[in-house]
Amino acid sequence: MAVVTDGTAVLGLGDVGPAAALPVMEGKAALFAHLAGIDAVPVCLATKHPDEFVAAVRALAPSFGGINLEGIAAPACFEVEQRLQQALDVPVFHDDQHGTAIVVLAALRNALRVVGKRVESARLVVVGAGPAGTATASLLVAAGATDVVVVVRDGVLHRDDMPRLPLHEAQLVGWTNPRRVRGGLAAALAGADAVVGLSRAGVLTRELVASMGEAPVVFALAAPEPEIRPERVSDIAAVVSTGRADYPNQVDNALVFPGVFRGALDARVPQITLPMRLAAADVLAGLVPREQLSATRLLPDVLDGQVVPTVAGAVAAVAAERRRRIDPAVGGVPLPEPTRNVSPQEGVGP
Repeated sequence: MAVVTDGTAVLGLGDVGPAAALPVMEGKAALFAHLAGIDAVPVCLATKHPDEFVAAVRALAPSFGGINLEGIAAPACFEVEQRLQQALDVPVFHDDQHGTAIVVLAALRNALRVVGKRVESARLVVVGAGPAGTATASLLVAAGATDVVVVVRDGVLHRDDMPRLPLHEAQLVGWTNPRRVRGGLAAALAGADAVVGLSRAGVLTRELVASMGEAPVVFALAAPEPEIRPERVSDIAAVVSTGRADYPNQVDNALVFPGVFRGALDARVPQITLPMRLAAADVLAGLVPREQLSATRLLPDVLDGQVVPTVAGAVAAVAAERRRRIDPAVGGVPLPEPTRNVSPQEGVGP
């Protein structure tokens, strides 16, 4: 595996450059090795230009069985991933997008189960439309969510604003905000069942959480400082999650990327598809039995020995099913190649 970055959006650090990003990429490589038995090499590129980034990875690609993109700022991350996936015959996976989206979907399914609600019928708010927010909103819709509202600095993403929005935000409005909510974060959160913060510290307040619906679910996932500290809303919110290990319910990408790549490599797939990501989220959520679900236990532990083989098995099973359907030797019917045009099912990046 190659773990590739340009150092423009390193988790919790921001645009620190390729040299400062190296320790984080080394840590990612260590997790691949320890959790999934995958050898990974950190590759830090001294360029911020998408053309140069893509050319460098294409030139290196014959040495690797997969490409894990990491710490690349939007909007370049969307272009880089799409171009590399089209050009290479090995899986390309931007973990800041898809790893986050998968683990959020799994955790949110279980959090809503705790309070007797479902993703499909809940009113959901995603705060932030960077790589993680964009991919998460897209995957929630692909998973059946019917009411997702995305909020950025300028307010709720609304279809009428499409001409002035950046491309990835303009594409998001095509399948979010079905109630045509206008305004800022307060308008979006009024009566909402759950909020997923993928933005910056301090965005959420007690008053905003108190305005949400009955038994609200709050995911404050900004790093290193969440949108709001759990202790500030523990008496208001039914379930609170962060990205931090010092609070319960850590939402951690390490539950996802080792197993997803293990399954992709074992199945020798050229692409990690939307059905694979949905399957990974479903089995990850299922690793906590319903009778053990609680407001402080939504996901298995990162070191739980079931996580990687279960996620890998789900990814490989989707690959095997697709192969069965398109292989004439087993009576399959050829399927059309997946389109790269953006749709509610594929989203931007996801």
